[in-house]
Amino acid sequence: MNRISTNPLIGFKPKFKSFTLNLGGQIFHADRPLVMGILNFTPDSFYAASRVSTESEIRDRIYCLLNEGADIIDIGGQSTRPGADIVNPDEERRRLEIVLNVTGKMTEDLIISVDTFRGEIARFAVEKGASIVNDVSGGMVDSTMYQTVAELGVPYVITHCGYDTNNEVSESSYDAEGGVTAAVIKLLAFNITEAKAAGIKDLIADPGFGFAKTVTQNYTLLRDLPVIAEAIESPLLVGMSRKSMLYKPLGINSNEALTPTVTADTIALLTGASIVRVHDVLAARQTIEIIKRTYNPF
Repeated sequence: MNRISTNPLIGFKPKFKSFTLNLGGQIFHADRPLVMGILNFTPDSFYAASRVSTESEIRDRIYCLLNEGADIIDIGGQSTRPGADIVNPDEERRRLEIVLNVTGKMTEDLIISVDTFRGEIARFAVEKGASIVNDVSGGMVDSTMYQTVAELGVPYVITHCGYDTNNEVSESSYDAEGGVTAAVIKLLAFNITEAKAAGIKDLIADPGFGFAKTVTQNYTLLRDLPVIAEAIESPLLVGMSRKSMLYKPLGINSNEALTPTVTADTIALLTGASIVRVHDVLAARQTIEIIKRTYNPF
């Protein structure tokens, strides 16, 4: 008896598009998805394994991320989890200076991204060796950010985020036509236009999983990632690693959320993500390798 396959994945091809980044005058060509590993010099970031508090811990964490295959190391001195306490600029600068002093002494070629929503901190970090600014507020907190990044001439991650200036999550119903996906595309597109007008050349867009969105809205965004990738010309960065959207529906905690992270990142990588921001670099690199062997898209 002959069987006709009804596999919906027949003919499916991942949506990855190669892209370039200007890193200090050197053109970096990404012909596969990149992995951004997380290092937090903070006492309150939600996942303890990403936190460091001494120079030796910083060095060990960086070597771990590099050995596992990180392309970019994202450093933060201010927790950006919803509801986190805001530290003053001097304290954020102090924390980042410790990290950047360590990275500056390392012989390895490092691509450092600084996770901050303050223009003055972005400038400080880039002048100390960072190559990318990753702004979780998408320029909505500090009005000087776009101009600062333009003057620095570095790539900029622009995030859809519901934070106000007090770092409090706005209640967003996204009731307008198209719901959360349309709202995310609309604001990202507007902010990207504003950032380009300010003179920023290299833009990376982040849909902002976990920021001012319910669990259901986060999954709507994940399902609609191909729509977002089609609407937004910039490369997409996706950061879902061990977040509550993954562990709460399963009744587990962030420490137990590696498997759901890999699953969610696999979906994202197959449907439009150019960069994944993760705590577990090796798992992400292995995920990319399996996708490559299956579909050979990059």
